[in-house]
Amino acid sequence: MTEWLLIAGMAVVTFLPRYLPFALAGKVVIPPLIARALGFVPIAVLTVIIVQSAFIRQGELSLSFDNHYLVASVIAFFAALFTKQLNWTILLGLITFALLKLFQ
Repeated sequence: MTEWLLIAGMAVVTFLPRYLPFALAGKVVIPPLIARALGFVPIAVLTVIIVQSAFIRQGELSLSFDNHYLVASVIAFFAALFTKQLNWTILLGLITFALLKLFQ
């Protein structure tokens, strides 16, 4: 019996955070300042994920040319800065990483 209560509790805990924003969508007015700030959340989260995966290798800060993730990220950053095209950025980052792994 306790397993069923546990499953029901997990279902409620999983369902409510996903349902509440839809249920309150038309009833809550978000101030413009907060709405503008929320627009930066996806960029900030993606930046943290990429920076952490590029700089941290095996639990330690790795700032060397042996860190292929970091080198490919820097190349992709400059590709994005100069071309401003997502396809070239991804392509140059992936090619750089593949070549570094190949000639390791």
